[in-house]
Amino acid sequence: MSDDLRFGLARHVSLPGPLLLDGGSVLAPVEIGYETYGRLNADGSNAILICHALTGDQHVASAHPITGKPGWWTRMVGAGQPIDPARHFIICANVLGSCMGSSGPPTIDPATGAPYAMRYPVITIRDMVRAQALLIDHLGIATLQAVVGGSMGGMQVLEWAATFPDRVRSAVVIASAARHSAQNIAFHEVGRQAIMADPRWRDGDYYGENDPPASGLAVARMAAHITYLSESGLTEKFGRRLQAKDAKGFGFDADFQVESYLRHQGISFVDRFDANSYLYITRATDYFDLAEEHGGLLANAFRGARTRFCVVSFDSDWLYPTREARLIVHALNAAGAAVSFVELSSPFGHDAFLLDVPELNRVVDGFLRAGE
Repeated sequence: MSDDLRFGLARHVSLPGPLLLDGGSVLAPVEIGYETYGRLNADGSNAILICHALTGDQHVASAHPITGKPGWWTRMVGAGQPIDPARHFIICANVLGSCMGSSGPPTIDPATGAPYAMRYPVITIRDMVRAQALLIDHLGIATLQAVVGGSMGGMQVLEWAATFPDRVRSAVVIASAARHSAQNIAFHEVGRQAIMADPRWRDGDYYGENDPPASGLAVARMAAHITYLSESGLTEKFGRRLQAKDAKGFGFDADFQVESYLRHQGISFVDRFDANSYLYITRATDYFDLAEEHGGLLANAFRGARTRFCVVSFDSDWLYPTREARLIVHALNAAGAAVSFVELSSPFGHDAFLLDVPELNRVVDGFLRAGE
């Protein structure tokens, strides 16, 4: 197997656009960082687009260039896995608004020659998908065998099926929802306020100082990370165990293991992510409401769809619980779409789709093979 099949190719493209955004702004050019694995077959029928979650990136199955850690979905993507470069041409693009090569607050505004910062236009999930469609056009792919994603990636999958129904043969939606709940918006707002309250945020103009609002971003990450886990998982992993000590310190250092864990998550996150990008992407997910985009009725988003759908939820996920998945399934049924649904058992909470859940691999593998 050649290197491009095993390890993927890191790519970047600057597309002329213009891309009309939902907020009324126009983005041009459109920068997209992406990776590909495998090769497109002769009739172009084996392309699979993977959509990443909130703070993910295009390095789905290859080492991250900053952290050096393995790709975030090597359990799903790779030789012998459900999404296999020996069978599929795999594409994963960094979303608009992010900080790993696609247009976002850290990229240069051609009108000023300086980073956009908070002058970058507010974006939506649909804007992200439209940008991905520009990339798919650039790659010469008319129809995708499948679009696959979890969490915010699942929102993109739903948006692909609704906005470009003739270009998606199969859609895999994992641990996601058709709209962001009030509770989820509330958690995001806590994170945004933590960033903006950091004096080093400087109203978003911190790039020239090389001194980003790391403390605020770390707190935002800590708050968000709690939502990715389950109570039972936290109890099993940490309980009330102390961190490298025999007694409570009667102070505000990290007495408990769970405190130390969250602090580590926050500190490590700031090394690889941009604070302004975090503001923009969380706002995009908050704005997501697929029913609202289609007259207030979710089924309208899928009327006449020939796309096959697979919807997966986890019983311990309280960020996007199974009831949200059932709303999607009911809408697909009402629209007459072909849909399979399964709730999987896992102690890992929302992050289960990224962790070792063999049943998820079996579900995705069976669904994709049935459509090949």
